[in-house]
Amino acid sequence: MMIDSNTIVSMTEANQNFSMVTRIVDQYGTAVIFKNNKPRYEIRIIDEENETETASDEDVLALSKKFLKRNAKVYEELAK
Repeated sequence: MMIDSNTIVSMTEANQNFSMVTRIVDQYGTAVIFKNNKPRYEIRIIDEENETETASDEDVLALSKKFLKRNAKVYEELAK
């Protein structure tokens, strides 16, 4: 995961100055809050146009077939 150093904020800074975090998000599109020197939270702008992603019918069907094949024994047992 590549993190722009300009978008890193400590948990303490975020708690004390959340408006600073929102300014970073407005400028860079995202902010990463570190807790115990590790990336813990990502804050980003919600893009209303891409807020929900829907899988195509073909993708759903392919995944369904894959799960049915992988778990056939379990489904057979549940059907009893």
